[in-house]
Amino acid sequence: MLTEIELNEFQNKLLDRRVQIEKNLRGTTLELEGMRELELNDEGDYAAASAETIVDSAILVQQRKELNEIELALDKIKVRTFGICEMCEEPIARERLAVKNFARFCITCREINEKESK
Repeated sequence: MLTEIELNEFQNKLLDRRVQIEKNLRGTTLELEGMRELELNDEGDYAAASAETIVDSAILVQQRKELNEIELALDKIKVRTFGICEMCEEPIARERLAVKNFARFCITCREINEKESK
């Protein structure tokens, strides 16, 4: 089990990351809105703007997913279930949580879950 100090450290990391993602989302959304207002002169301009918009949209989707995972992890900290695998209910290794603060599964269950998702 994680100590109170470790839980606080993870909570702070998650909160910091949430702030960063929210800032990124606001910036990317503003950029996309600005792109819509551009006057594009030729097909080359349009193609470049479209490619950039697709990349920005993909980033937005990924960051929103991460934000949802962070919110879920913060809720788990509140109810003291953070760091417990959702499948086997065993503790998730601290090393895994250090790399992916919002991990929902231990390594073994993550591999099983990914195989079943394919």
